Amino acid sequence: MKKVLKIVLYVVLAIVLVFAGLIVTAVITDYKPAETVEIYKGKANFAVPDSLQFDIMLWNIGYCGLDASMDFFYDGGTHVRPDKKNVTENLEAVLSFLKDHQDVDFFLIQEVDKDSKRSYHINEYDSIHSALNNYDAFFGKNYDVFFVPTPPTEPYGEVLSGLMTLTKFSPEEVIRHQFPGNYAFPKGLFMLDRCFLVSRIPVSNGKQLLIINTHNSAYDDGSLRAGQMKYLKKILEAEYAKGNYVLVGGDWNQCPPGLEPEIPGYKFDTQDYVPISKDYMPADWKWVYANNVPTNRRVATPYDKSTTPTTVIDFFLVSPNIENISIENIDLDFQHSDHQPVKASFHLLK
Repeated sequence: MKKVLKIVLYVVLAIVLVFAGLIVTAVITDYKPAETVEIYKGKANFAVPDSLQFDIMLWNIGYCGLDASMDFFYDGGTHVRPDKKNVTENLEAVLSFLKDHQDVDFFLIQEVDKDSKRSYHINEYDSIHSALNNYDAFFGKNYDVFFVPTPPTEPYGEVLSGLMTLTKFSPEEVIRHQFPGNYAFPKGLFMLDRCFLVSRIPVSNGKQLLIINTHNSAYDDGSLRAGQMKYLKKILEAEYAKGNYVLVGGDWNQCPPGLEPEIPGYKFDTQDYVPISKDYMPADWKWVYANNVPTNRRVATPYDKSTTPTTVIDFFLVSPNIENISIENIDLDFQHSDHQPVKASFHLLK
């Protein structure tokens, strides 16, 4: 009996030491970005006209691991990662789609992996940039964890991922802004450090066009998103007060103001219906979105159009000196990501 108890004690001690080692290593290696970090200086060899009309596309590609066949443990599913074959096929499809839309002037892409176990350490950023080598490309890291220990039976592992902005117009500057707030210790050691990426494009009238790529928090009680939105608002209003043109697009993980919780032909995700307050920005700012098809689906089960909850959380916000010409959610039937692309056209007002 004493021998058995001793073995049990050793096993418990080993587990405690492994857990303690994991936490200590996570603390030492924890990515701690400053409020504003990673300043990129672009070429900015010419200024765009102050009557510019431009096309822009946003797409959360779900690290090419959340195709229609996938469910995800963090959303209530059972799978941690897809087969490598799925990831490579999804990436090939994403590259083909992006190459077919090179009439677009800006791409705002979220969940682009550089070196993650979930996507088999494929550098998706390099693959996209190589396929679209006529664009300037910039990266804003928002997930850098050496080892995510959940779920215990099949740990998520290493993650290095972030936002990617591609532009045909060389920016004067691209800055990664750190959103405030994070989860409590120790959970925060293994979660994302949310950010947004600001590209400053010179305009012929001496002002700047700010193209902002954002990916706000998910899986929180709303407090993190509220702090992020407050921080973002201050920057948007300050930049517009300078006379600049401001456009924000991305995966907001919340619905735009005024969106009705219904998309004809689809099951709307009323459980996660979190609309942004209508008075978040002054009335002359414009929320630009479409609801012809959903942009996001719940990943608790593989996708089924008749039963899977869907919503619209990918859209734009523009300052009063920018006019929206068109917008369309592109229906790919969620074949390659749990999000769908959104394409829009805008015009600068003099």
